[in-house]
Amino acid sequence: MDADTKRVCILRTDGDGSLSLNGTYTSNETATSDIYVWALVKHPIPIIPNLRLEYVTVTDEGKTSGSVGGLAIPTGSEAPTTMDMTQFDIVPYYNILDNTFWTTIDLGLDIKIIQTDVNVGKVTVVGFTPFDGYSSSDTTPIPLLYARTRVEIPFTGIGFEVDAKAISDGTNTMYDARAKVDYTFNITPLIQPGLEVGYRTQQLRVDDGATQIDLNYSGLYAGLMLRF
Repeated sequence: MDADTKRVCILRTDGDGSLSLNGTYTSNETATSDIYVWALVKHPIPIIPNLRLEYVTVTDEGKTSGSVGGLAIPTGSEAPTTMDMTQFDIVPYYNILDNTFWTTIDLGLDIKIIQTDVNVGKVTVVGFTPFDGYSSSDTTPIPLLYARTRVEIPFTGIGFEVDAKAISDGTNTMYDARAKVDYTFNITPLIQPGLEVGYRTQQLRVDDGATQIDLNYSGLYAGLMLRF
């Protein structure tokens, strides 16, 4: 997944001391390669929702200026920073259309669990109070609405798909959207391998007075898939 060249990240403790970063974070990376795994679990019982599971990791390295955990980084200096964000998505959903005229529409609810780890290195500058470094971690569950649309071109193995997870109350916004094209190899009727290429964009913006988060990730991805 491609990373933004610059990313502002303002994280503050929510009162339990689990997460605290308050400053300006600038990414060193123009692109990163991260792990993204997903699975759809479908069954024939209409009243019970189907299940989509996702796992994605995003690792980024950069520099932070300002203050961290209530401690000031020396003026004019930047502290080396590593940010790791792991996300688990548990999505129960219903098929509104299930490959009807080669079209699928799914609606459901996503429980996104975000684990964030931040490590800020030490900075020592003559004439300033040394910054001794900071590390923190936090796990946050976020409920999102989920929608997915898929259209397949008959007899070609080619499919186009868009899905989105989003929630907003005007102040706090979270969205995670993906668009892709894939090709399925019709080798056997039981297991069909395929290739997919797509674009994913994600934004998390929270400001409830105690916790502030502003993160944005987007970029191209490619992968393999198996249909059972």
